[in-house]
Amino acid sequence: MSERDDLLVSVAKEIRTYRKGDLPEPTPQHVDRWLHQFTPSQQLPFLREFEHVIKQTFFTRKEVKDFLRALVTNSELAGANPAVYWSSANFLSIQQNGKSQNEMLRLFSKCLKDECGLDIDDCGEDGGDFIYLDDVMFSGNRVGNDLESWIINDSPRTVSVHVIVAALHSGGWWYLVDRRLKDVIAESGKNISIKYWRALEIENRKWYKNRSGVLWPTEVPDVAEVQDYMALPTRFPFEPRQPSAAAIEPFSSEAGRQVLESEFLIAGAKIRAKSENPKQSMRPLGFSPFGVGFGSMIATYRNCPNNCPLAMWWGNPDATSGALHWYPLLEREGYSSARNIFDDLTF
Repeated sequence: MSERDDLLVSVAKEIRTYRKGDLPEPTPQHVDRWLHQFTPSQQLPFLREFEHVIKQTFFTRKEVKDFLRALVTNSELAGANPAVYWSSANFLSIQQNGKSQNEMLRLFSKCLKDECGLDIDDCGEDGGDFIYLDDVMFSGNRVGNDLESWIINDSPRTVSVHVIVAALHSGGWWYLVDRRLKDVIAESGKNISIKYWRALEIENRKWYKNRSGVLWPTEVPDVAEVQDYMALPTRFPFEPRQPSAAAIEPFSSEAGRQVLESEFLIAGAKIRAKSENPKQSMRPLGFSPFGVGFGSMIATYRNCPNNCPLAMWWGNPDATSGALHWYPLLEREGYSSARNIFDDLTF
C-alpha cells in the first residue's frame, strides 16, 4: 500500500471505538472522504501529522479505565492501605450538565471492585475525602460550576477534594484553581483543599503560547475566508505563536504542526462562513472566547468536544449543501443529548 493508504488505515484503527454502537465503525474510506475536503497539495503532510497527534490524544475506554485502575492503588492518593482509604471516600455525583460523571463513576466502580473488593455504593464516611470524577477538563467551566455550588451549599467545613480527570488543559486548571474556586472557598470561610489527578496535561495558557500543546498558529493564511474571519471585531484578538525549534507534544515537529494548524484554520473558517449568524464563540479551531479557537485535539471514545477544530466534528454526512455540508471525521453528539460528555462553552 502507499503511505497515504497506510496512514488512512492507522487513523481508522485509532478511532475505531468512537461512539461504538451509535455510529458505523470508522474505515479508511471514511477517513479518506474527510481528508479530501482539505487543500489537495497538503493532504498527505496533513494526514502524516494528524495520524501522529491523534494516537496521543484520542482516549479509548480501555485507556481511561487503565488510568483509573492505577489510581485505585496509587499510594500518593490512597496511602498504604487503599481499601481503607476508599471505603471512607465520598464519591460526588453532582454534575449539572452531561452524563460523563456517571460513566466515570461506573468505570471507577469496576476498578474499585476488582482491586479492593469494594462496592462504590457502600463507600463514604464522615471525615473521608471527597472524589469528583470527570473525563476531560477543557475550559474548566463545568467542573467549576459543579464544585462552586457544592462548596457553597453542601461541603463540610473542612475537607480534601480530589478531582480526577483523564486529561486537562492548563488554562482551565489555572482559571479554576487560582482564580475561581480559591475565591469561592475564601468567601465560604471553609477549609477546603483541592488536588488534581490526570493522565495527560496539555499546556494552553496564553502566557505560554509558544510552548503550548494545542493548535496555536504562527501566522494567518492568506485565504479569503480566514481573512474575513480575522477582520471581525473581537474582544480577545488572535496573538500568533512563535515557532519552536523543537517538537512540542503531542506534535511530531514544528513543520508538521504548522500544516495541521493552517489546514484546520482554513477549513474551520470556511465552515463558519457558511453558517448563518454563528455565535461569536464558534471559532475555526474550536469553541472559545479567544483568538481563532480553543485548539484542543483531545477526543474520547464517547464524543468529540466542540473545543476541537470545527473540521474534526462539524457537519452532517447526509447534507449536500448549506452550513452542514462538511463531512465530519468524528460526528459529534450535541450538548443537549443525554450522553454528551464534554465541557462545552456557553456564552
